[in-house]
Amino acid sequence: MASEPQGGLTGYIQHHLNHDVVSLGDSAFMKIHVDSLLVSFVLGAVFCLWFWLKARKATSGVPSKGQAFVEIIVEFVDTQVKDTFHGDRRTITPLALSIFMWVTFLNTMDLLPLDAPGWGVKTLAGDEAAHHTFFRWVPTADINTTVGLALSVFFIIIAHGMKAKGALGFGKELMTAPFHADNLVVKIILVPFNFLLNLVEYLSKPVSLAMRLFGNMYGGELVFMLIAGLFASWLSFLPGVLFNTAWAIFHILIILLQAFIFMMLTIVYIATAREHH
Repeated sequence: MASEPQGGLTGYIQHHLNHDVVSLGDSAFMKIHVDSLLVSFVLGAVFCLWFWLKARKATSGVPSKGQAFVEIIVEFVDTQVKDTFHGDRRTITPLALSIFMWVTFLNTMDLLPLDAPGWGVKTLAGDEAAHHTFFRWVPTADINTTVGLALSVFFIIIAHGMKAKGALGFGKELMTAPFHADNLVVKIILVPFNFLLNLVEYLSKPVSLAMRLFGNMYGGELVFMLIAGLFASWLSFLPGVLFNTAWAIFHILIILLQAFIFMMLTIVYIATAREHH
């Protein structure tokens, strides 16, 4: 990212909305946002390493502050799963914990200085390199990231539905619910309507997950960009810091809330998929 606004406020924001892209072809589906992928994988690895180290050093005696903090998070997530999912939660709780912590980590990147990548490039390579370098480090403000997360949850939901009802039972439910009929002819007539309603219901789940998370994080990132662009000069540096700090404090609630909502909706969708109609 550039460390200085180019072409006024509009140019500053437009520049900061660019991704570091690698094109594998002419199609839009062949363009990879390297910054989102890199940050997502690094933060995922940090989360796994952190919890693995705490689990490895866990003691049954008086826990350290780090172990106690991790235990509080695990117990909090497990309580949410237990209250929502009434079944064997041995695989659900780890999934919910991974989603909550990973999305929280991804969202928290929004609290880091917007121009930090540009400052680093400018220091190492100069102004011209900084102007042509793009690096957005809030993966959840990238629609590709949230869609990827939502699609992963979608396939997990389908897998749970098939595991609970069997492949044939799952397919039968798509054709025979929610409208039931005893008459065979009526039942056949209702098949396309049932399938269409179930298709819309299932497809709406990843769409709602992806768009809710993306919309909130993208909007929050735009506010940070707007504040930074408006207070870019040295004369207004202090007001900019104050406004950014105030928005960051409020934004912490959004960061945690969006991670919590994503986790809870995942649990609810899995529980619903396992129910027999």
